[in-house]
Amino acid sequence: MPPLIEVRNLTKTYALGELAVNALQGITLTIDRGSFVAVMGASGSGKSTLMNLLGCLDRPTSGTYVLDGIPVESLDRDQLAEIRNQKIGFIFQNFNLLPRMDARENVELPLLYKTSDTPDASELSTRALAAVGLAGREHNFPSQLSGGQQQRVAIARALINNPQILLADEPTGALDSKTSAEIMSIFQGLNRSGHITIVLVTHSDEVAQYADRIIAFRDGRILSDGLVGNPHMAVVAAGAAVPAEVLS
Repeated sequence: MPPLIEVRNLTKTYALGELAVNALQGITLTIDRGSFVAVMGASGSGKSTLMNLLGCLDRPTSGTYVLDGIPVESLDRDQLAEIRNQKIGFIFQNFNLLPRMDARENVELPLLYKTSDTPDASELSTRALAAVGLAGREHNFPSQLSGGQQQRVAIARALINNPQILLADEPTGALDSKTSAEIMSIFQGLNRSGHITIVLVTHSDEVAQYADRIIAFRDGRILSDGLVGNPHMAVVAAGAAVPAEVLS
């Protein structure tokens, strides 16, 4: 089976006035289906730029990107939006929840952009919230939830369209160590029970050790790329019970 993600000689250059910043310099890598990959690097190393390109949020300056057999760099804006909605779930450090919407409404937001017919939104959001340990919290607003609970809502939102890949940008950066471990347990459960591919950007070596593979970046290039011999196993988050097919 071909890899889910394949990038070849990927570059990204930003123009800052008269200065050209080479954020990525000829990146070549593949990520297999069902992988759990951590991308590490200091600020400015290129890891977030890579995440934006993998998530079809930006276009490379040169090089090729094939996602699930689709050459992404050739797609127009509407096609990129469709790919994002169908195949990719996004999770961010600051949760990005809408404060005037309750947990269920936040989780259901991606369904507003889905062009095909979908099952009952309420049923899907209920199942997604239960999968991350938030059964019974459907009507709580973000202000009524802890940071860890808000991140679980964000993960449920990323799952609502049953994506093939989750892209998580510093998902534990705003959380304490105990809550971070609980969030990592959810990622591990999704990856190992749900067969979802996860690419996680982090500056923390401790967090990266929960993944099966670590790719380190420096100055827009891959510094190292290797498997984790004995990944950390997180304690299962309270109430979380990720089924084999989360939203099937």
